[in-house]
Amino acid sequence: MDLETISFIPRQKDINSNSKKLDTVEVEAMQLKNIDTEMLKSPNPPETTENNTLRYDPEAITAIYSKRPFKVWKRRISILWTFVLFAFNLWLDKITGNATKNERKRAIWLREILTNLGPAFIKVGQALSTRPDLASPTYLDELTKLQDQLPAFPNEIAYHFIEEELGFPPEEIYAELTPNPIAAASLGQVYKGKLKTGETVAVKVQRPGLSESIALDIYILRTLAIWAHKKIQRLRSDLVAIMDEFGTRIFEEMDYTQEGRNAEKFKQLYGHLKDIYVPKIYWQYTGRRVLTMEWITGTKLTNLEAIKAKNIDAKYLIEIGVQCSLRQLLEHGFFHADPHPGNLLASPDGKLVYLDFGMMSQVKPYQRYGLLEAVVHLVNRDFDALAQDYVKLEFLTPETDLTPIIGALAGVFNNALGASVAELNFKSITDQLSALMYEYPFRVPAYYALIIRSLVTLEGIAINVEPNFKVLSKAYPYVAKRLLTDPAPELRTSLKDLLFKDGDFRWNRLENLLRNASNSDDYDISKVLDQALDFLLSERGDFIRVRLVEELINSLDLASINTFINARTKVGEWLGLKVEKTSVTTSRNPAEEKRAEHIKNIWQIIQDTPGFDAMQLVQLVPNILVKPEMQKMGQQVAGGLTQRAIARLIRQVLLSPDYSNTNGNGNSNGHKPNTQPQLSLPASSS
Repeated sequence: MDLETISFIPRQKDINSNSKKLDTVEVEAMQLKNIDTEMLKSPNPPETTENNTLRYDPEAITAIYSKRPFKVWKRRISILWTFVLFAFNLWLDKITGNATKNERKRAIWLREILTNLGPAFIKVGQALSTRPDLASPTYLDELTKLQDQLPAFPNEIAYHFIEEELGFPPEEIYAELTPNPIAAASLGQVYKGKLKTGETVAVKVQRPGLSESIALDIYILRTLAIWAHKKIQRLRSDLVAIMDEFGTRIFEEMDYTQEGRNAEKFKQLYGHLKDIYVPKIYWQYTGRRVLTMEWITGTKLTNLEAIKAKNIDAKYLIEIGVQCSLRQLLEHGFFHADPHPGNLLASPDGKLVYLDFGMMSQVKPYQRYGLLEAVVHLVNRDFDALAQDYVKLEFLTPETDLTPIIGALAGVFNNALGASVAELNFKSITDQLSALMYEYPFRVPAYYALIIRSLVTLEGIAINVEPNFKVLSKAYPYVAKRLLTDPAPELRTSLKDLLFKDGDFRWNRLENLLRNASNSDDYDISKVLDQALDFLLSERGDFIRVRLVEELINSLDLASINTFINARTKVGEWLGLKVEKTSVTTSRNPAEEKRAEHIKNIWQIIQDTPGFDAMQLVQLVPNILVKPEMQKMGQQVAGGLTQRAIARLIRQVLLSPDYSNTNGNGNSNGHKPNTQPQLSLPASSS
């Protein structure tokens, strides 16, 4: 749908002939407006200084509002009374049987309550709007309007902010600008415009009075968190730290220059991923309260009918979003902490577009690896190690007695893990974990609260698109790829834990990992082969080499027996001797047969993986053969085969003609023929 635009016509001055063009600003104008006009010339973000950066300072906020008790209590009472009144009416509807009849009216009322209470409460409503499992469709329909359909503030204020931030009235900066905002969100409103150079842009202008209203609400919520921490003994999560984290992020969100930097960093880290798009920032026209970025034509992921009409696969875009989120959380640690439907669009060419980079957060390297290790221990049902992971991830203190917690984790996850990992429901696990964390001395770190908010929001969008969507099913290929290709010591240890149990190699796990990893877009099979060879030839791979030597001796010994039998059969036929046709089979036990099948499947998966080149293996052979470990393996194989051949010969000559039924140690070698070919002279013709 085309939006009406207006073209600015300069009053009394012709911009084309006037010396006050954006690229030739007069010194007098610069002095009068007290701005840095170099920003209008540079395509790069402005330098960050202590003076122009908006930062969250809980001590400064406390110092201000502790001296204004009347204002604080007025706000507290207003918030409390609003929700008490709403809850009372819900209760009244229920007991009078009018809940269904009044549902739409109550949903509209809740939306209006959150809108009137301001940005902090609007964000709560935005998060709730993505959870079809927590709210009815009627409430979701209303709460979705909190994403970009909030009341707008007057154009005069918006234009004044543009002039204050950029140094010129809007008509001197933009060739066109919609007469009214096309969207209004919690922190600002957006106009569609066109630069004088022809690019179509979105111009976001911040709401007035944001800093004060948000600071007051955060102060109230923070004092409530301090009170709860002191008074409620069972509440062990650091609510104050969580509030401070939220405050830090929302104050960063109020600085549009920071949002621009976040967008460019996000584009650098994830913009190269398949079907991910991040819009361009125009720094010449961006300030702390004004952001000008590339205009994106797109459709919300929750608008399924419109997406379907445009022949776009919404489920595929959700899968792309899951993969991108995994890289945000587990690879680079820089993640979008506010992925509600208003910030995720489907472009006409079928790409997933990310918008609004105000609320971002970081996951530290040890936290990223800790989360991956926890996944491995969960898959292995290693609840002792999983409990230790919670200590490393700061959910539990080092002095916590883990004994009862290990049992509780086993109780929660043994039921959930009845299905394969890919079929696990993320929300059901988080719900059960929440109950467990309440019962035992867990504390939720601030970083984890934002991660859960991000993932739960994304899953909510996914459920809306596909009710049976399994986030973990789409996440496991990425986890498998990381385990197989990441050289980090933490993940090397995790991979070993996953593949080995009580000294036995679990071929089925390796097959499953390779099969899942091959579904990851940026999976590099050459890295897997390189790391596999490095591990095999390292000291840590000694026990695998022992198993390989045994397998090679058994296989080559079997091949030699078959070759001998076939040769003797052929010779008998050439000499005209009668040969009884017999079948030659192995007597491997079921475990050996299963292992052989896994190895065959693994080789097939490797061959079918995109990017596999058999010549790469051939080129590696000369370098492998000169390795001392490989030479030692060759000597062990040759020695083992020689011992078996000598033992077999001794048995044949001295002990028993049934030499082929036993190996050199007097025991079954696991590779014997069922019967031997019987040779006899031809019958007489008489």
